[in-house]
Amino acid sequence: MAEIVEMATPQPSERGLAYHLLRYVPNLVRDEWVNIGVLVFNPRTGERRLRLIEEQVEYTRVRRLHPSADEAVLRNLRDHLEDCLDTEAAIPLQKILKKCDETLSAAVQIAPQKGVLADDLDAELERLYTDHVAVPRAPYRVGQSGTRATIRGYCAQVFRQARIWDRVEKSVRVAEFTFPGDPSRLDYSYYRNGTRGFVHTLSVTRAPQDAKSLSYNVRHIAEKARYHTEFTAVTDIALSRNNDRHQFVMDTLREVGVEAVPTEGLAVWVAKLQPSLLQ
Repeated sequence: MAEIVEMATPQPSERGLAYHLLRYVPNLVRDEWVNIGVLVFNPRTGERRLRLIEEQVEYTRVRRLHPSADEAVLRNLRDHLEDCLDTEAAIPLQKILKKCDETLSAAVQIAPQKGVLADDLDAELERLYTDHVAVPRAPYRVGQSGTRATIRGYCAQVFRQARIWDRVEKSVRVAEFTFPGDPSRLDYSYYRNGTRGFVHTLSVTRAPQDAKSLSYNVRHIAEKARYHTEFTAVTDIALSRNNDRHQFVMDTLREVGVEAVPTEGLAVWVAKLQPSLLQ
């Protein structure tokens, strides 16, 4: 792994961060790859953030570029990396990454390290992911239908403005509530007043059927959790009973006790949640 490159003296609010892109290289001879993720970290503190492709549109893009891409390898990659990073806390991150690199599929590579100046680890992760990995999209406007990634971007903006971003857990595994090896994740989780809340984004316009998989996860979490739970689905549009698809989503969510909040109403919902998280 390369060392961090020299950078200009940072401003008072900026920190010297480092990052690695993760690449899918199905044919080593041709040396052709596509970026599939980002790992960004603070070399001084070891604090890190990891994000990899997870939406079907992103897997489809990889398959378009590499028709024989092994989607199973890509879907299992995040768990493999997080397990590797989490179980080796006492070892310097560069040694951990070297070990991870040796155990990854030959089709997955950790690119050389690069340096960057930034004042927010989460914001920098989103910027790097958008610049190097994400499928290009038009700028987001409240009320505009979009993918889950677009909705998550808006959620992050609202959480930061409400000063609760650091109180929210991101990309929560559900395997502890369902079955070992389950790759599913919920977008956010939080604790307040003895209750654990879960928040997940749902693109009703593009994938209303995702309400069924969310319902499945909610059932298992509610049954197996050792604490009181509450669930919220942030939708790209407000749901209407006059639309059959919307009615399907509404009924599916209501059956398992999930509150549906459209993006246009998210700021108000977060404002009600904020005091209990900042206590």
